[in-house]
Amino acid sequence: MNEAYAIPAVAVVVLATVLIGGFGLRISRTTSDFYVASRTVGPRLNAAAISGEYLSAASFLGIAGLVLVHGPDMLWYPVGYTAGYLVLLVFVAAPLRRSGAYTLPDFAEGRLESRQVRRVVSLFVVGAGWLYLVPQLQGAGLTLQILTGAPRWFGGALVATVVVLAVAAGGMRSITFVQAFQYWLKLTALLVPAFFLLLAWRGSGPADSMPPGDLPSVGAGAGRPLATSRADHPLYATYGLIVATFLGTMGLPHVVVRFYTSPNGRTARRTTVVVLALIGTFYLLPPLYGWLGRLYAPGLTATHDADATVLLLPGLVVHGVAGDLLGALVAGGAFAAFLSTASGVTMAVAGVVSQDVLPARGVRHFRLGVALAMAVPLAAALLVDGVPVADAVGMAFAVSASSFCPLLLLGIWWRRLTPPGALAGLLLGGGSAFVAVTATVAGVATDGWLHTLLAWPAVWSVPVGFLAMILVSLATPDAIPPHTTATITRLHLPETLWSGALKGRGELREQPTTTRKPPSPPTTGGDHI
Repeated sequence: MNEAYAIPAVAVVVLATVLIGGFGLRISRTTSDFYVASRTVGPRLNAAAISGEYLSAASFLGIAGLVLVHGPDMLWYPVGYTAGYLVLLVFVAAPLRRSGAYTLPDFAEGRLESRQVRRVVSLFVVGAGWLYLVPQLQGAGLTLQILTGAPRWFGGALVATVVVLAVAAGGMRSITFVQAFQYWLKLTALLVPAFFLLLAWRGSGPADSMPPGDLPSVGAGAGRPLATSRADHPLYATYGLIVATFLGTMGLPHVVVRFYTSPNGRTARRTTVVVLALIGTFYLLPPLYGWLGRLYAPGLTATHDADATVLLLPGLVVHGVAGDLLGALVAGGAFAAFLSTASGVTMAVAGVVSQDVLPARGVRHFRLGVALAMAVPLAAALLVDGVPVADAVGMAFAVSASSFCPLLLLGIWWRRLTPPGALAGLLLGGGSAFVAVTATVAGVATDGWLHTLLAWPAVWSVPVGFLAMILVSLATPDAIPPHTTATITRLHLPETLWSGALKGRGELREQPTTTRKPPSPPTTGGDHI
C-alpha cells in the first residue's frame, strides 16, 4: 500500500472527526446534551449514528478475514450481527426508551429498585465495554502498521487519544454527528473499491493472484484463528456464534444508550427499522472481500494476517495509481470504524463510571470518566495479541447475551423478576461467560472440548443466566419490588397514555424507573456548560 496516499487519507478522517466533534461541542449546552443529546435525535440521524458505532473493526476487517480463513461458515457473523436488531426491535427498543433511564444501571435500579443490582450491572457494563474496545485498538494498530510500518501500539494510542478528546469535548450530542458521518464514510470506503475489484475480477480472473511469497506480511498475528477446535466441533461453534450475536446485540452498552436519545418509544422503533436497512446493506460487502481474498491473496492465511485482507486487496488487484487511491479510501474507512465504535463504547462506559464510580456526577467528572474508560482497554490492547478482531468482539457479544439479555427481556416482560433473581442471573450467566472468555484469551485450554466450550460460551451461559433469574425469582416472591406494576405499565404504554393510567391507579411516582439521574446543569450562568 502506497504510504503517500494512505497516510493523508487517515489524517483526513482524524481531522474530520475532530472538526465534527468540535461542531457538536458548540451545540452541547446542558448536562442532558452530554448524556443523551437531550433526547431529541430523530430516526434517520440516530440510525446512522447507531450503525456507525455498531460497524466496528470486527465488521470492517474481521469478517472478511474469517471468511478468507474459514470459508462460508463465517457468514453467520454478518447474519447474526444484523438479526440481533430484529430481537431488539420486537422486545426491547420502545420499552427501554419509555423507561426514562440514562444508562443500563439506571434501568436496572429503576425496574428492580435495588442499589445492589445497579452496582453489579455497572460492573458488567464496564467489563463488556472494555472487551469491545480492545479489538478496536488492536485493529487500529494493525492498520497503521500496514500503512506506515509504525509500531502496533501507535495506532491504538492514536485512536484512544482522538476518541478521548472527541467524547470528553461534546459528549453524546457531539458523538452523534461524528458517528453518522463515519457510517457513510465506511459504506463508501467498501462499496467503491468493491465495484472496481469486481470489474478487475471479470477482466482477469484469479489468474492474476499473487503467490504467498509476494504478499506483505506485517507480522501482527491478528489473523491467527482463535478457536483451533472449530474444525473439530463446527456445529457447536456455529450455535455458539448464533446465540451470542442474536441475543448479545440488545445488551451492548453503546447500542442501548443510543435508544435513550430518541424522543419517544415510537421513534426508537422507527430508528431500529432504519438501522436494519443500513447495516444490512453494509454487511453485503465484507463477505465479498473475503471471497476475493481467497482468489487473489490466499497467502494471507499462511502469514496470519487475514484481518488485513480488506486493506491489501485494492493494491493487489488494481495496479497503479487507481489501486493506491482505492487502498487509501479503504484505509480511511478502516480508521473511521475504529474511531466510531471506540467513541460509542467509551461514551457508554464513561457514563457509568461518572455516575457509579466517581464521587460526583458533573460534566467535569464525566470527562475524567472518559479517560478512565479508555485507559484499561488501551493497556490490554498493548499486552494481549493474537486474537482476530471478529472473534474478540464475539466474546463481548457472549458476555452481553449472558447477562444483559436475560435482565432486559425478563425485566421488561416478566413482572415477577426480583432483585435476588437478577443478581443470580447476572453473576452465574454473565459471570461464567466473562470467566470463559478471559480463560480463552489467557490460553488456559488450546484444543479439545474444553477450549470449544470456553471460546463459545453463549450456548450454555445464556440458559444459565435465564434459569438462574427465573428460579431464584420464583423462590423469592416476597422480594418483588413494590412499584413493579407502575414500572411495567410505564414500559409498555405509549408516553401519552402511561401518565394518566398510573394516576388513575394511584401508583404514579415522580421517577418510576430510576432513582438516579445526571445532575441538573449549573444554576450560575443559565442552562449552559
